[in-house]
Amino acid sequence: MKFYAFFSALLIASATLPALTPALTEPQSMQRKAPVTGADQTAKYLPYLKGKRVGMLVNQTSTIGNKLSVDSLQSLGVKIVKVFGPEHGFRGNASNGAKVDDAVDAKTGIPIISLYGKHHKPSKEDMADVDLMIFDVQDVGCRFYTYINTLQYVMEACAENGKELMILDRPNPNGFCVDGPILEDHLRSGIGRHRIPITHGMTIGEFAQMLNGEGWLANKAQCKLKIIKVANYTHDTPYVLPVPPSPNLNTPQSILLYPSLCPFEGTIVSQGRGTHFPFTVLGAPALKGKYAFSFKPVSIPGMSETPLHQNNDCYGLDLREYNTSTFYQTRQINLKWLIELYNAYPEKEKFFDMSFSKQMGNFDKLAGTENLKKQIMAGTPEAEIRKSWEPGLSNYKKMRQKYLLYK
Repeated sequence: MKFYAFFSALLIASATLPALTPALTEPQSMQRKAPVTGADQTAKYLPYLKGKRVGMLVNQTSTIGNKLSVDSLQSLGVKIVKVFGPEHGFRGNASNGAKVDDAVDAKTGIPIISLYGKHHKPSKEDMADVDLMIFDVQDVGCRFYTYINTLQYVMEACAENGKELMILDRPNPNGFCVDGPILEDHLRSGIGRHRIPITHGMTIGEFAQMLNGEGWLANKAQCKLKIIKVANYTHDTPYVLPVPPSPNLNTPQSILLYPSLCPFEGTIVSQGRGTHFPFTVLGAPALKGKYAFSFKPVSIPGMSETPLHQNNDCYGLDLREYNTSTFYQTRQINLKWLIELYNAYPEKEKFFDMSFSKQMGNFDKLAGTENLKKQIMAGTPEAEIRKSWEPGLSNYKKMRQKYLLYK
């Protein structure tokens, strides 16, 4: 629980976040109103759930007030027949990429069906006794964050079995940023399924509308949606998550750095997995002598059991105090760190070579293009790299407008 206590302290410390930059300053009336998640607006959907057998795709971020939504809704008389768990499990304590088994929730007695174990999509049998599905998971707005894949699988299962999906929408903490190369078709994978940029700039509710509208569900199926919108929210509203969305995104700093640092998972550089401050540092043993700052990844159950460079000192960048208001001002992911560390690395042929790395990702699949790696290796200026993302990025932004629920 110490991570959550630390996160709560940071939440209090971040109370002045809306004043980060004049470009995102809200009207005074809006500043007095914090975003209210869809889940917290129970009056808008409790009557609709009456008499229905409900399935819920939820995890530890699925809260109503300070209680898990499953516990709250069950206490309010909602008949929850199944809970479906995504990556990291229903309680959010499984490591990244770890398989999660089916179980029975000890507190409620509700069966838990894992969608990150034997199968990723609810089966016909799973859906047989469900009248309505609820999707309530906190996303962080990145193409390679797997919850949007889980959303698609659930939508497909609902469409195929004639079930309605209710989405209790939540703010996107990176919703102000739409940036990065568009995913190339031949690089589709479990960490990128659609032609979207690294940061897609949408909430789960908006992304669900895009999946329907663009015909991206299997067989171009259409899922019947009921979206409970976030109140007092725009994409420019800074939002500090009250609960860590996954074990290795345990601070507000890590969530804002994640879009820029996750591509390093396709390199020989550690992003701090195996420390208590993942996705806020970058380093590798071979950078000793180039940087003074160092950290040592170790095995941490529930976070990173076998991190890259385990038990070795890594030298590089400490970004824990990096001023993340830069992201709000530029609305761009940071490429400078990737370029800098590649140029500093003494054995450049090993930098992107996955045979030298234990990482989960593949750089081209994380980037969504083979060009970015080639451009960095060739010394292409950042401005030219960004120019190469067009017209794909601008076309995506135009398409995205059709599905926005918030300004």
